[in-house]
Amino acid sequence: MAIGKIPLIWLLGLALAFGVAAAAPAQASSSSSSSRVSRHYDFFIREANYTRLCREKTILTVNGEFPGPTIFARNGDVVFVNVYNQGDKNITIHWHGVDQPRNPWSDGPAYITQCPIQPGSKFTYRIILSEEEGTLWWHAHSDFDRATVHGAIVIHPKRGTAYPFRKPDKEIPIILGEWWHRDVGQLLGEALSTGSDFEPSDANTINGQPGDLFPCSSDSAFRLPVEHGKTYMLRIINAALTTEFFFAIAGHRLTVVGTDAAYIKPFTVDHLFIAPGQTKTVLLKADRGVGHRSNDTYRYYMAARPYATNPIARFDNSTATAVLEYVDAPPAIATPPVMPFLPAINDSAAAEAYSVRLRSLASDEHPVDVPRHVDHRMLITIAVNEIPCAPGDLCKGPRNNRVAASLNNVSFEMPSTAILGAYYRSVLGGVAKPDFPDKPRVEFNYTSDDLPLRFTARDTRVKVLEYGAVVEVVFQDTAILGTESHPMHLHGYSFYVVGRGLGNFDKHKDPATYNLVDPPYQNTVSVPKAGWAAIRFRAANPGVWFMHCHFERHMVWGMETVFIVKNGKAREAKMMPPPPNMPRLLGRADGVWGEGRGRAMVLAHPLRTHRRAGPCASGASRELGRQGDFPSVHGCKAPMLSPGEAKGLGEGAVAPCNKMLDLVDWSAGDHQQVGSALPQSSRRSTPPSGTARRLTASSQ
Repeated sequence: MAIGKIPLIWLLGLALAFGVAAAAPAQASSSSSSSRVSRHYDFFIREANYTRLCREKTILTVNGEFPGPTIFARNGDVVFVNVYNQGDKNITIHWHGVDQPRNPWSDGPAYITQCPIQPGSKFTYRIILSEEEGTLWWHAHSDFDRATVHGAIVIHPKRGTAYPFRKPDKEIPIILGEWWHRDVGQLLGEALSTGSDFEPSDANTINGQPGDLFPCSSDSAFRLPVEHGKTYMLRIINAALTTEFFFAIAGHRLTVVGTDAAYIKPFTVDHLFIAPGQTKTVLLKADRGVGHRSNDTYRYYMAARPYATNPIARFDNSTATAVLEYVDAPPAIATPPVMPFLPAINDSAAAEAYSVRLRSLASDEHPVDVPRHVDHRMLITIAVNEIPCAPGDLCKGPRNNRVAASLNNVSFEMPSTAILGAYYRSVLGGVAKPDFPDKPRVEFNYTSDDLPLRFTARDTRVKVLEYGAVVEVVFQDTAILGTESHPMHLHGYSFYVVGRGLGNFDKHKDPATYNLVDPPYQNTVSVPKAGWAAIRFRAANPGVWFMHCHFERHMVWGMETVFIVKNGKAREAKMMPPPPNMPRLLGRADGVWGEGRGRAMVLAHPLRTHRRAGPCASGASRELGRQGDFPSVHGCKAPMLSPGEAKGLGEGAVAPCNKMLDLVDWSAGDHQQVGSALPQSSRRSTPPSGTARRLTASSQ
């Protein structure tokens, strides 16, 4: 064999192997290490063609599946997920509701904890399960990719431990979502370019299907076969970008036993309410069908109807359906399904009546630890606002301005480098301001219908918390551009929802109504329309943690901030060091994490540059357009930094938005020098134990 041909043969073999692996479904393997079990999955991000509502379109998927594969684990496991980006855009994955103790590096939000995973690249997420048990989910956390890139996480009790209720006969994930005729990335780009609202979806979905009430959907509607007398656990997830839902099954009552991977005192309802980001674990008793003499119907609709509270916001008012079918029904009976009763689309009273019934189990096996003493109090106003239209721009938002959103009148500006990496390297000041306010600068009648306040300003402001501090946050809805409910999600923590109410929060009276005995333990709280919700948590998970509204358009408009929780004194109270394979946008530069798009780039050390890197905006959606040879973000073209300019910036400096670093040559000596400048808890440069192994294709 000629020597010159060997590389070609190797390349062909590698390409063939990669293609076979890419076609494999998600898989898992288990290996015991002390008391923990490690599980391993492969996620291949790639495009696939799907047909809905009589039209075919290309969507982004995991392993070609929509919704994506389910991750199965047990309480206390560690799950490693190898994410191979075979798509044509950058992406990250978030493990929604997983606390990730001391491990923010695998939390997933783009430009908060990591750079996106670039096309052709791989990143292994380490998902550390601690107290979570029940139903969670995973989803993309970059642009609007989670519209189709999402799936369930099912966390069973530890071996030898029982459910706090009778074990069901079967478990089924029920994922509520949305479907657009058009590409959601293009819709995002158009809305951002004009400052307007986003187009509502063309259909709502149950497990990826709109249901047989829609055209071209009868054969593909999701069907749940059940047997009379058996009990089914439905793990309901709201994965929608923009929609809260009422959910019900005709002819059947639902017993709610869990929310956000925490057990609650069971209660039975005809319908439930679920906000984006939330999960509900419910028990369904198949007590109809055979033997039920008063009703000869054997097919029942499962339905999800939108709940919409802002009269000026556009939304999709369609009802998604699936069909529950009794498999033991006589074959001659083919009656049409029965539709359940669901509250009206704007029935705020029904949504609130459901939410106030949530109570933690608070048993000996599942105790609660509600903080009674508070160290740090925050009142955070939630608002949809305007930003003035820049001269020469054509804006299509309210009053020809740009639509925006804010917390305490700060509209969060997404940084161009990961905040976690900057904080870890003690150069946070070049990326974000640690001065997010504890309360609005001016108190006002937050829920008044005639507020003159409309405008906000964009900035990257974060909140720094002491390790171990007990924090109380009161979220207050406002009527600046109309009151509406908001699903507020905190990464890295679950929290106790100690209180909620309508109107303006009264700090003198309302705390007396708090539930400090058995409040629900959640990671996403639905703040009521024209009302407030109070949460408490102990800041005992060091790291950088995103907090945002889970309406995707609100998050893109700026309704978010970041909590930075300092390290504690003990080793187990300190943030883990970063893994060695953190995604980066500057090429192969070990030790540099999070450099990316747009406005600023952080230099952790004087750099030796020797060749050109990729474009500055490689972290942006391609739909936002191009200028010249490089993609642009909001019109910012990216010429390169010269080697002299890069060296001249010096350690800890920040490069401007219109400059791009060359590729970094990072030697072991450089790494040691940077390590010596880090906080004591951050000097370890070796990767954490338990690095995930790559799996070959096999069935689960």
